Amino acid sequence: MDKLNISYCSDKYQYTMGKTFYDLGLQKKIAVFNMFYRSAPDKNNWAVVSGIREALEMISGLGSEDISFFERFIPGDENHEYREYLANMRFTGNVYCMQEGEIAFPGQPVIIVEGPLIEAQVIETPLLCIMNHQMAIATKASRVTRATTKPISEFGSRRAHGPWAAIYGAKAAYIGGCMSSSNIFTSEIFGVPSTGTMAHSFITAFGCSIAGELHAFETYIKSHYGEPLILLVDTYDTLRCGLKNAIKAFLNNGVDDNYEKGFGIRLDSGDLAYLSARCREELDNAGLKKCKIFATNSLDEYIISDLEHQNARIDAYGVGDAIATSKHNPCFGNVYKLVQIGGQGVLKRSEDKSKAINPGFQITYRIIQNGSFKADVTCLRGDVLSRKIEQREAITLRDERDDTKVTTFKEQSYDFKPLQIQMMKDGVMMLKEKTIQEKRNYYLSNLQCLNETEKRIINPHFYKVDISDDLYDLKEHLIDSLVKEIRDFDEPELK
Repeated sequence: MDKLNISYCSDKYQYTMGKTFYDLGLQKKIAVFNMFYRSAPDKNNWAVVSGIREALEMISGLGSEDISFFERFIPGDENHEYREYLANMRFTGNVYCMQEGEIAFPGQPVIIVEGPLIEAQVIETPLLCIMNHQMAIATKASRVTRATTKPISEFGSRRAHGPWAAIYGAKAAYIGGCMSSSNIFTSEIFGVPSTGTMAHSFITAFGCSIAGELHAFETYIKSHYGEPLILLVDTYDTLRCGLKNAIKAFLNNGVDDNYEKGFGIRLDSGDLAYLSARCREELDNAGLKKCKIFATNSLDEYIISDLEHQNARIDAYGVGDAIATSKHNPCFGNVYKLVQIGGQGVLKRSEDKSKAINPGFQITYRIIQNGSFKADVTCLRGDVLSRKIEQREAITLRDERDDTKVTTFKEQSYDFKPLQIQMMKDGVMMLKEKTIQEKRNYYLSNLQCLNETEKRIINPHFYKVDISDDLYDLKEHLIDSLVKEIRDFDEPELK
């Protein structure tokens, strides 16, 4: 292979299971898999969708390796026919996805894959690899950007778990609300605005002295005059020399409140609330009232929220590893489960009842009133509630775990949107590509439709998410049947 083929970034057991399916002649049997998550990070109520484009491209890449590739991990003459099948196997099914920038709640299918069993099974690992990474970053970026009304720049590439993670993580962070990224590859590929200031090494490259710091500032300004100018002021001492040298460098080189491209200083250490207040005072006294204060230094949503509560005089923030690695919750919990085979609903029954999955071929509707999201309900496609919603008839939603919680929407009193859109038909991508800015704007417009209490960083109000009666009945029927079979299976041994 000349380059990494992520369509086959898989676990071996996907292909060993496939061998058994193939031996039984099940390769053409139609299966439906749901990718969803059970709980959002940081005790949040929701997550931000990112990664759909890359997931679809990965699915389209099946069939791009020759038979020699499969010989490496499925050796033996007895597997020759199966290897030939895999070498010629392309995905021929249908894929339904939420859009990038969508707000997804626990249990809802973010991606639904409908297709021949082996084709749909072997994409599980690379699909989860892509989606778990990008949704972790987009969701973390959402949390960080919701901690303030000030702009947030993502610049965590050096902390990301490899170049691929840096590039696509920055893309996800932008969709999740960041204003820009430091990663130039992300800018080149996706059109994300790129930003950058300077490192401490730039200052010390001019000598370890206060005069060297001033020389560094003035040289930088001369080199980049006509561009945004941000000077890093904490290399030696923020207040006693760094800020003073920055002010002197600005004024000596014609940078003042009339400078059109914008200018500022960056604080990267110390008490940011105190230092920002002192710097703001000194800058204003020097007549540099339009000079911005940019803050970095291991920031996250909690620190930024605290700085905002202290009325820190910070105009913009830069966040690195907290976003780039989703530091508090680096492992997002999307799973990929078989929910229907041969037209029959199936589920995994767990000892933990909360892990029992919803069976069947599903669709989720978002109920909207007066421009606000009021509730989501996941239905079996074409079931009674689904048909009522499509006709905007009166509907009643009941909480799956508490039937005393009931919400009724009167006829024609609401609008709706289906959340899973067909983006691949018979193996051919149907995705209408949007710009990265459109995806980010879509997320921001969705965010505005949530109640303010549902957007809180800590202890958010939980949004109403339900399933239809028909889906509930199918789920309970399958669980009850399994429980009875388990009891009948186990009792003879007890005798």
